[in-house]
Amino acid sequence: MFAAIGIFFVFLLLGMPVAFSIGLSGFSFFVFRDLPMTVLVQKSISTSQSFTMLAIPLFILAGNLMNSCGITSRLMKFANSCTGHMYGNIGQVSCLMSTLMGGVSGSAVADASMECRVLGPEMNRLGYARGWSAAINGLSGLIVATIPPSMGLIIYGTVGEVSIGRLFMAGWVPGVLMCVFLMLAVTWSARHFGYKPERSKPAPIGEILHNFISCIWAIMFPVLLILLIRFGIMSPTESGAFACAYALFVGAVIHRELTWAKLIQTLRDSVKDVTVITIILAFSGVFGYGVVYDDITVTIANVLLGITSNPTLLLLIVVVFLLVCGMFMETTVIALILTPILLPVMRSVGVNEVVFGMIMMTVVTFGVMTPPVGTALYATSDIMECPIEDTVKYGWPFYVAVLAVVAFMILFPQAVLFLPNLVYGAA
Repeated sequence: MFAAIGIFFVFLLLGMPVAFSIGLSGFSFFVFRDLPMTVLVQKSISTSQSFTMLAIPLFILAGNLMNSCGITSRLMKFANSCTGHMYGNIGQVSCLMSTLMGGVSGSAVADASMECRVLGPEMNRLGYARGWSAAINGLSGLIVATIPPSMGLIIYGTVGEVSIGRLFMAGWVPGVLMCVFLMLAVTWSARHFGYKPERSKPAPIGEILHNFISCIWAIMFPVLLILLIRFGIMSPTESGAFACAYALFVGAVIHRELTWAKLIQTLRDSVKDVTVITIILAFSGVFGYGVVYDDITVTIANVLLGITSNPTLLLLIVVVFLLVCGMFMETTVIALILTPILLPVMRSVGVNEVVFGMIMMTVVTFGVMTPPVGTALYATSDIMECPIEDTVKYGWPFYVAVLAVVAFMILFPQAVLFLPNLVYGAA
């Protein structure tokens, strides 16, 4: 299997699409081991036919529908009314909007790209450096990694057999904390560069309440999902179908902005997004079979435990490893391949599976803003028309803020477990 892993990285470095790099490396494993090709086909099909994984395309469609029905503009107005009196206020809007959009988007790259398109022109008008704007729009998108319904948490919960309901509840603490830390970093950085607030004093309560009410349907969305899952009314997959119906209802009946033309375009975009993820899911099943067949999990566990059995130190080592992986591989791929390898190791040393899920998904999603394979880094820099070097240079305070959240989760795991234990009881 190590030869297949080596082939995977060679293909990746040669610029081959990730899905095909996984598929061909998995195929090579079957060739080397002289295993029946019927198993390869079965594993590809079975992975994509998981009932729980069906939640992913449903939430992708729901997110695209909600973005097409005017929710984004309403959330921006609400966020701006809350932060207009702060230094670098459009950067603050980006942080708050990502927190509110977490339940709508589910994708850090999609959130970062959307915010650059929506907020970028205003940031340019106010004289913000393009690299600074690209950095905060990209890194604030990482909040989506934990705010439900996160695609990464669904994959982690499915592959690792961890309660998705508990993961969704646990995501609120690191998500909100990341919003606060990033807003503090924006304040410090904006003061340094002289990005003054647009308002001299906070907006009137009446204006804030008016904007809040206008986007109440978007804010209610993640809350409804958690309630429906918690009380057993719907499974995570069924809640994905509910999310699509909810988005259609809000767009067509409440806001009345979802036209037939917008609906058809949204369906086309969703098909493209779902196709890419489905191919990766299918080929990862082949790769995962090789991991289990060769007992890679046991080998890596023995190596890690041979270094140290201290849970905190071991977790730090794994975090560094995941940071490096995030620099070269996409978030979905890492979650699919490494969850079944690393989760048993963390369980064996007493690290809670929900806490590890929060840490893992935050760290691997961090990779979308790190070179050389940072999809959000390239996307935001391209939209804002600035070199990626500028984005990284201006973004260092925001990188530190995200890593501070990871450190908090490592040092204070009970804070992450507070809401899941409150709602579901102690595990």
